[in-house]
Amino acid sequence: MMETLLNLGTETLFWLVLATFFVCCAIAAWIASKKGEVFWGEYQSVFMETSSANLGDMFLFVDTKQLFVFNMIAIITIPLLSYMMFGSLISSAIILVIVMFLPFWLYRRMRKKRLSQIEKQLPDALIMISGTLAAGGSLAMALDAVVKDQPAPISQEFMLFTREQRIGLEFEKSLRNMERRIPNPDFLMFASAMKISREVGGDLGEVLNTLAETLRRKSAMEGKIESLTAQGKMQGIVMTGLPLMVGGILFLIEPDAMQKMFTTNIGWIFVSAIVVMEALGYFFISKVTTIDV
Repeated sequence: MMETLLNLGTETLFWLVLATFFVCCAIAAWIASKKGEVFWGEYQSVFMETSSANLGDMFLFVDTKQLFVFNMIAIITIPLLSYMMFGSLISSAIILVIVMFLPFWLYRRMRKKRLSQIEKQLPDALIMISGTLAAGGSLAMALDAVVKDQPAPISQEFMLFTREQRIGLEFEKSLRNMERRIPNPDFLMFASAMKISREVGGDLGEVLNTLAETLRRKSAMEGKIESLTAQGKMQGIVMTGLPLMVGGILFLIEPDAMQKMFTTNIGWIFVSAIVVMEALGYFFISKVTTIDV
């Protein structure tokens, strides 16, 4: 009788603990779903606002909702495909991090390329503005000439500036907006010259002509420095790619031995260490061979 009661008590306690566990799991799942919904909404709004502003500054007008959907599809599907191919959670986690940060890297690369193009086009635009002012034209006519005759992207920036002026925006406000879109030291000198000429007066055409000549000399010096440091940059690329090439050759020669690098946890730890060391080596070599003028 006593044993029966003990058995009933133990069974009841077991089911009570099990029910409590399921209730706790249900509450935790409900809280996680609510928190996940809030996080999802905040992430979506931040992603859409940031992408709209950043791409708008580069005159790339895309549907941010579709861009967000494509981003989430890539974040979900690519790590899953990696797990199906390699069967390793570590590789899937690494690929997930890469996919998450890849759009930001692409944006920074595109923005850097755009600013570099504007920097190269700026002396010609200044010469055009200076020539129009010397011929008796107004500043508005000179800016319109830049919009019509200069290629993108600098013509796009001046086109937006002139449009803001036509709708009645203050000159200083339009110039500040342009400085925000083009945070380049050369362009900041041009903006300062425009502000000083508007406040104090003076021969703006002559100032811009001198500035354009200075920028061209600076560009020529930067070209010489790039030619002198090209060998060091190429050495950095070769030294970074050499271990990868050797690893690929070994994978072709001994696939069974090299496959353990991608199918075991220890192998993925070594792969991660190799990637970090390669990245650090290339970073330091690029810093040594990069000289700011």
